[in-house]
Amino acid sequence: MISRRSFLPALAAASAAAQTANRDYSGRTPTRYPEPDVVVLDKRFARYKIGNTPIQRLHTGALWAEGPAWNGVGRYLVWSDIPNDRQFRWLEEDGHVSVFRKPVGNTNGNTFDYEGRQICCEHGNRRVSRYEHNGKVTILADKYNGKPLNAPNDVVVAPDGAIWFTDPGYGSLMEYEGNKGKLEIKEAVYRIDAKTGAMTMVTDEIFKPNGLCFSPDYKKLYVADTGATHYDNAPRIVKVFDVDGTKLKGGKQFVSMSPKGEPGLADGIRCDTDGNLWIAAGWVGAGYDGVHIIAPDGQRIGQILLPEICGNLCFGGAKRNRLFMAGSQSLYSVYTEAIGAGIA
Repeated sequence: MISRRSFLPALAAASAAAQTANRDYSGRTPTRYPEPDVVVLDKRFARYKIGNTPIQRLHTGALWAEGPAWNGVGRYLVWSDIPNDRQFRWLEEDGHVSVFRKPVGNTNGNTFDYEGRQICCEHGNRRVSRYEHNGKVTILADKYNGKPLNAPNDVVVAPDGAIWFTDPGYGSLMEYEGNKGKLEIKEAVYRIDAKTGAMTMVTDEIFKPNGLCFSPDYKKLYVADTGATHYDNAPRIVKVFDVDGTKLKGGKQFVSMSPKGEPGLADGIRCDTDGNLWIAAGWVGAGYDGVHIIAPDGQRIGQILLPEICGNLCFGGAKRNRLFMAGSQSLYSVYTEAIGAGIA
């Protein structure tokens, strides 16, 4: 028997899914408040939903949008269009969008370090790079044990300046997002020491590690496993590890991305300052694709439904309470009462 408590959130999600499918995101037809596609599944999420703010499509025209990162000094968002080998920039001041860089080695994930330098995961060049203040490019990592990396995917920076990144190899599995080539090493997560530049592998127990982020206190690392795209026995989950200095320990499932048997996957992930995990999700359809919000106890408490698969996301804006979502071909945003943890 379905209880009223479980039925009502499901009914709300179904209703919102129908709204999403028929919605005009051009801005010519305003959305009636409260925003129907920000769905409260648990009362804990209600505090983060703002009644009088809409989901906005800020830009469209990409082939596969990824890697949004917020620059607080420049007040802009940068994100990747991987197949078109370019990065876009959106200016907060007037919403202007332009091509920021091209070519960029088919970049996927982006972030900024504590000195404001942009760090990129380059599919096409199989490397992690950094743009210096003078515009020059520094290669931070392109090999492990003498063999080329697979195709770095997503990247975060720790308080000690160390750079942590995932290397699942998607950019080397086809020409579309990089340069097709053999994967010579096991898919893994790595750490680059800020002082020495030495790179160490911190875990290779994930089939294909994708998005990653730290908890607000940097004591946990969350990693999305998208190995189900290529391995039949791979789980559709996000894992969580305890951070022990420069190492990881105690990896376990944090949340399933197929709680009802859906073929869903997590991609990019971010934490807010309360420890909730915001997951870019997709590959199921209306009522699922978009953002899933997971409480620190692993319970799904909310959704943001989009008309496209969401590949990645980040918090930004002056108060870090604006969620930017890279959705397949488009860039979306919505204001929330959640505050993004981290720096980009």
